[in-house]
Amino acid sequence: MRSQSEGRPSEARSRLLTTATRLFYAEGIHAVGIDRIVAEAQVTRATLYRHFPGKEDLVLAYLSEVDRAMRSQADEAIAAGLPAPDTVRALSRSIAQGIQSEGFRGCAFLNAAAEYPAPESPVRQAVLAHRQWFLDTVTELLARIRQSDAEPAARHFVMMRDGAMAAGCLFDPALVCETFLRGVESLLQVYAATDTEPAGA
Repeated sequence: MRSQSEGRPSEARSRLLTTATRLFYAEGIHAVGIDRIVAEAQVTRATLYRHFPGKEDLVLAYLSEVDRAMRSQADEAIAAGLPAPDTVRALSRSIAQGIQSEGFRGCAFLNAAAEYPAPESPVRQAVLAHRQWFLDTVTELLARIRQSDAEPAARHFVMMRDGAMAAGCLFDPALVCETFLRGVESLLQVYAATDTEPAGA
């Protein structure tokens, strides 16, 4: 009996988070109220507040889920054991697939940052933490090609990715992704070609 009562809140939490994730991403965080989430998740307000003391807690849980999915995406590309340039290409193709997926509404973290501009906001801090992880991941991949200037090149990659995410909501996603992937290829070629310190020097 105890395990059933413990299992129910977990199921309710999952429904709440799934519902909030869908609505926050599709319609915006501030545009979606607690009553809407409760109604669509088919739980009571008391159940929601038992799992998430406030809306901000639910927003942070939503971003944590998106962060986890993106880390898994990157881990999958890295785990394939390809040479570093091919790993960057695989990660880029994965990003392009997301942009062309049904219901794409841009980067969840950039969208959240636009709605929470205050630097001290926990939501803003979650966005910055995610973006630092992504920058660090790309920097590490590029450093496997050559050590010098890996971070500036990674910032270039992140900016191209951000641009593709924004443009993918406004223009033909296929064309946007084609442009993005060409840009990544050019970045890789220029980055590898400008190595002025031969290995072992």
